[in-house]
Amino acid sequence: MWKEFKDFIMTGNVLDFAIAVILAGAVGLVVNGFVQDIIMPVVGHFSGGMDFSDLKYVLSPAQGVEGEAGYVAENAVRWGAWLNTIISLLTVGWVLFLMGKAKIRAMGAAPDPAPTADQALLSEIRDLLKK
Repeated sequence: MWKEFKDFIMTGNVLDFAIAVILAGAVGLVVNGFVQDIIMPVVGHFSGGMDFSDLKYVLSPAQGVEGEAGYVAENAVRWGAWLNTIISLLTVGWVLFLMGKAKIRAMGAAPDPAPTADQALLSEIRDLLKK
């Protein structure tokens, strides 16, 4: 059983997948950092310095003093934090789109592969049937 597990773990697909997951996590941190630390301050600046995360609709205000007995926390719909999340999602999507376009541009367009022998034969048969 140990040998089977070792063979399974050491296959190329499992190792490739593990590397992809680790790299995806690292890229995710970079992209999220870019969005939160660079893009969101710019969005906040052009919206008049407003921090969307503070926007909320209070359903019931807090009662008492936090940390004391009988304290009841505020109950609010935090729609500003949700708006920040939506803006972050769109910005992350845009950044990933731009990264993909840059990769395609850097690698150049891949030439169409030549048809295999089977494909060429099928094309000839198709052309003969059309006649």
